[in-house]
Amino acid sequence: MSEPNVLSGHCLCGGCRFTLTGPHNWVGHCHCESCRRATASPMTTWIGQENGMWQLDGLAPKTFQSSEGVTRGFCPDCGTPLFYRSTKFPNETHFYASLLDDPDKVEPREHYYAAEALAWLKLNDGLPHK
Repeated sequence: MSEPNVLSGHCLCGGCRFTLTGPHNWVGHCHCESCRRATASPMTTWIGQENGMWQLDGLAPKTFQSSEGVTRGFCPDCGTPLFYRSTKFPNETHFYASLLDDPDKVEPREHYYAAEALAWLKLNDGLPHK
């Protein structure tokens, strides 16, 4: 049986794994162009996790500085994006909710950079847009 408030996830090949412990700072959908390009998707869903409340296991991820102050981590074998770090958020790391072993364990609460959302993506979930 799994511990309460402990979530795990992994990349496509399973080589990189992560564990999130305790409450999340936030969970939300991001529509910014940078996230769309990094994931080749119309949006991505993030979990903001306090540093010290997560752990990486398995293969050491590769990192890429996608813009000033922003580092993105990915699996060195299969290329799956794993996390996002920014100097704008020095005390947390963002993990992709879709990589969780059970993504239904988290629920997004808002949309970020909604002004950059693609016009053909129609979302009627009632969540606030920032």
